[in-house]
Amino acid sequence: MRVLIVGCGYVGLPLGTQLTRQGHEVCGLNRNAAAHAHVAAAGIKPLVADITKPETLAQLTAAYDWVVNCVSSTHGGVEGYRTVYLQGTRNLLEWLSSALPQKFVYTSSTSVYGQTDGSWVEETSSTEPTSETAKVLVRTERLLLEAAPSFPAVILRVAGIYGPDRGYWIKQFLKNEPPIEGRGHRNLNMIHRDDVVGAIVAALGRGRPGEIYNAVDDEPVTQLRLFQWLSDRLGKPLPPSVPDPDLSGRKRGLSNKRVSNRKMKLKLGYHLKYPTFREGLLASGFIPPETKSSQ
Repeated sequence: MRVLIVGCGYVGLPLGTQLTRQGHEVCGLNRNAAAHAHVAAAGIKPLVADITKPETLAQLTAAYDWVVNCVSSTHGGVEGYRTVYLQGTRNLLEWLSSALPQKFVYTSSTSVYGQTDGSWVEETSSTEPTSETAKVLVRTERLLLEAAPSFPAVILRVAGIYGPDRGYWIKQFLKNEPPIEGRGHRNLNMIHRDDVVGAIVAALGRGRPGEIYNAVDDEPVTQLRLFQWLSDRLGKPLPPSVPDPDLSGRKRGLSNKRVSNRKMKLKLGYHLKYPTFREGLLASGFIPPETKSSQ
């Protein structure tokens, strides 16, 4: 297959590496040439274009069997989300309309679930987040779903990604910065970077256009349980507790839900390399080797 990865970075680069090893012809698209050396070293053909600027896409040939959009917003604000995710996806749809791919995988986020009661959510659960950035992601998903079935989009709702050199909660813990909110009962949903790659490959092979799949590990974990585990493994005291945050007026908002990966495993046939945060964090270099035996 001829594959295009839009956003050949933290997820896209190892994804391209794996697809290349499987014998696919892979191109990696980034906004500038800064990453060219890393992309080329992985056996991926580097391309430069900005999906927020359709004139740059027009300079490239839109002839791919598979396309993966795993681009990220570097700014993170609402306007950045609208520009990169919503408008960028519109531009990709227009650019690819002259030569439709067989499969288009878009990495959305489990932040589209706004539930706050700790309930289990699955792909058919309501998506009414309070976060303005998550609302943009919901609109982007709808744009792709409305384009189906003529446009073969598959949506992966990806949980919080961690892995080598990346892990928000553990990095905060190591800096003694994150307080425990209330009783620490808010659920966190995570997935290792390598399992995001695996889920995307599975979606390219078995994902059905117009379908949504949650990409998350087997075990949602409360903030308190995660910090207790880190405290035991690293010999550091638990951070202090603070009252539950006031969510009124927060731009991002907070949710509390447990995301099910049943459909991903059943329909995509993907088996997680790191089923829980324990295996993933031990493999990511955050936990010193001498503490691993105490798992």
